Amino acid sequence: MEGELPSIKKWIVLYPVYINSKKTVAEGRRIGISKSCENPTCVEIGDCCNFLKLPFAIELDKAYPRDFMQRGRVRVLLKNEDGTLINPSIASRKQLMLRVAEMVPKHHGRTKKQETASTTIATAGPSNKSGKGGKKRR
Repeated sequence: MEGELPSIKKWIVLYPVYINSKKTVAEGRRIGISKSCENPTCVEIGDCCNFLKLPFAIELDKAYPRDFMQRGRVRVLLKNEDGTLINPSIASRKQLMLRVAEMVPKHHGRTKKQETASTTIATAGPSNKSGKGGKKRR
């Protein structure tokens, strides 16, 4: 962007749990299930912020406090130091979460994974082994 960006300590924090449809509100989800996406990653969120022309920083060494096994978070800058919005269509963190959640399922990494998974399932034929077996007794 133009000039020097302020310290990322002042940027808003976006954990993937906030937009994960597999989590409950008690586990940390902040938007409705119908609007959230399934298991987003920090890289996907960062790519969506890049598409929205928002400065971001991925911190992979940080963990979500309620579930420390969830690693990573994304810091995003919504407003300049003078208070003007960087992207006028996104004024709040809630709007950012909603926009990112609708963009993550369309992420190029996810669409490629789904295409390859559907072709491997289609090519795999039925197996000749019977499911019932075991050790024979004498």
